Amino acid sequence: MIVFPNCKINLGLHITGKRYDGYHNLETIFYPLPFYDVLEVLHHSQQDEDYILLTSGIEIEGRPETNLCVKAYRLLKKDFPQLPSVQIHLHKAIPTGAGLGGGSADGAFMLTLLNDKFKLHLTEEKLLQYALMLGSDCPFFIINRPSFATQRGEALQPIHLHLSGYTLVLVKPGIHVNTGWAFSQVGYSAPNNIKNIMEQPAETWQGKLENAFEKPVFEKYTEIKNIKEQLLQNGALFASMSGSGSSVYGIFNKSIPVSALLFPPHYFVKQLIL
Repeated sequence: MIVFPNCKINLGLHITGKRYDGYHNLETIFYPLPFYDVLEVLHHSQQDEDYILLTSGIEIEGRPETNLCVKAYRLLKKDFPQLPSVQIHLHKAIPTGAGLGGGSADGAFMLTLLNDKFKLHLTEEKLLQYALMLGSDCPFFIINRPSFATQRGEALQPIHLHLSGYTLVLVKPGIHVNTGWAFSQVGYSAPNNIKNIMEQPAETWQGKLENAFEKPVFEKYTEIKNIKEQLLQNGALFASMSGSGSSVYGIFNKSIPVSALLFPPHYFVKQLIL
């Protein structure tokens, strides 16, 4: 069975406080993008191994057991010991460490794939519970539609938001922003009523819809700040960093030749029609 995990962007992002469990409360809007990894699971005949993980595409750092697809399999295997050995093939197209949730999507899609393939009959509510065990933004990819997110990011309220007709340009420089560092640098703020801002046209968002991580990240990595400025200078209606970085996106009202943006050749640049 093959599935296609997609990534997301954050439309606005505020940290509203630190929780008793060490996590942070936040508010943001998760918006799914039509940009995909490829995940395939097959029966594996070698019963002496629970799984084999094969990867292709963008290189994935870390040991196989730290991969969220493997963690998702082991999570379900603990409660469903009848799960057979599997061969997992993950083709990575979504950049890692980009604030796009690509790894979280892979883990969440692995849960739904195993549920469907092996007829585990898990409800959406139960899948959401398993997904949260994998990571704070994994539950979003179970729902996988525009959602207003609070608490750790797992309290999800689907919203009516459609950006069809717009073009999105996604840019990731060769910079890794440490998520723990980013959280340690950001200040807490009161809820910003992001949902009300989103009810207005995208042309009005700039200057109102803010990502709290931009201030510390831009101060340390001016290269990332310059990407946002360049997108706006080239006609983006709205531009922002996604998550804690390092990717930046711009929303345009028409397609734009990526080559015209003149980003360095080592940057990852992709244009998506929404």
